[in-house]
Amino acid sequence: MKRLILSIALSASLVAPALAALKSGDAAPGFSLQAALAGKQFTYALQDALKKGPVVVYFYPSAYTGGCNIQAHTFAINQDKFTAAGATIIGVSLDSIARLTDFSADPLYCAGKIPVASDVGGKTAKAYELKVSAGGPGMTDSRGAPIDHDFAERTTFIVTADGKIAAVIGGVSPPDNVQKALEVVQHLGPAKKPSA
Repeated sequence: MKRLILSIALSASLVAPALAALKSGDAAPGFSLQAALAGKQFTYALQDALKKGPVVVYFYPSAYTGGCNIQAHTFAINQDKFTAAGATIIGVSLDSIARLTDFSADPLYCAGKIPVASDVGGKTAKAYELKVSAGGPGMTDSRGAPIDHDFAERTTFIVTADGKIAAVIGGVSPPDNVQKALEVVQHLGPAKKPSA
């Protein structure tokens, strides 16, 4: 047990948090949001996902933008490694559910493998004490469509089954963000099933 705690602490120390005020050891705020996976909408609840094991909650600025496209694609191609480590993934942005429904199915990005949730207004991002910055008029995405929402800072939280934040990842490139999240969940070990 001491080795597990030491491994988690070491992993967390290698992962520099962004400007997020929530830190390793803090309780992760629960949330329930409209989400999409493979083009189908559903309601995502963090509390339900935690019953299956650790959850990678990754906040990103906007679907269909450079770094966010890369991050979604990198999570999608590594999704089986997260599953093998007992973890699930949810992306959260201030995009509308309509934009995310398309993004979730797009083979170049989420590829039907990674669910993404709509935090219109940024209530969940703010609960995680993330910086939310104003989107500007005239901004367009990689498809040329207007972006009409604000942006949460790119930060990933690894939440353990007990609802605690094990690590906060920010201030790194989108591919490094995914790699560091994978390293953390692999150090956590397989999810323990509740005893009957």
